[in-house]
Amino acid sequence: MTKALDDGDPLVGIVMGSSSDQPKMQAANFILERFGVPFESNVISAHRTPEQAHEYAKLAEDRGLEVIIAAAGRAAHLAGVMAANTILPVIGVPIYTDHLGGADSLYSTVQMPSGVPVATVGLSNATNAAILAVQMLALARPELRHQLRNFKKELSQGLKI
Repeated sequence: MTKALDDGDPLVGIVMGSSSDQPKMQAANFILERFGVPFESNVISAHRTPEQAHEYAKLAEDRGLEVIIAAAGRAAHLAGVMAANTILPVIGVPIYTDHLGGADSLYSTVQMPSGVPVATVGLSNATNAAILAVQMLALARPELRHQLRNFKKELSQGLKI
C-alpha cells in the first residue's frame, strides 16, 4: 500500500493506562500503519503517573500530534485527562474488563462534562478509534481522503479488519 505521508513525525499519539492494554490496542497500530499515518504509543496512567499524563497532553500539540487516542479500563479517566489538557481531538477507547463487563470503562470515558469532549468508540474497539483518527487527519489531507474512499469500497466488498 502506498504511504499517505512522507513525514515520519507522529501525527497520532496512542496512550493507554496500562501495559496490559497493549494487545487490545494493536488493531489501532495496524490501521494507522495501513494508511501510512505516523504514530507513537505510550503507557501513561491517569492515576499512577498523573503528572506525566498532564504533561503529555499539554505538550502534544507543540510536538506535532494532531489526534490523541486514549485507552483505559475500569476507572478510565485517561481520555478525560487528555481532553482537559489539550485542544487536540481525543478519541477514547474504553477497555473491556471482566469487572462490570467494561461498563465502568465506558461510562468513565463517555460521560465527560460539557466543554471537555471525548469522542468515544465501543469497548476495546481500537480499530474504529484509528479509523476515526485517520478521518480527522483526512480533513486536511486529500491523499488520506482517497485512501479512505478505497478502504470503504473494500469494506463494502467484504474486507475483514
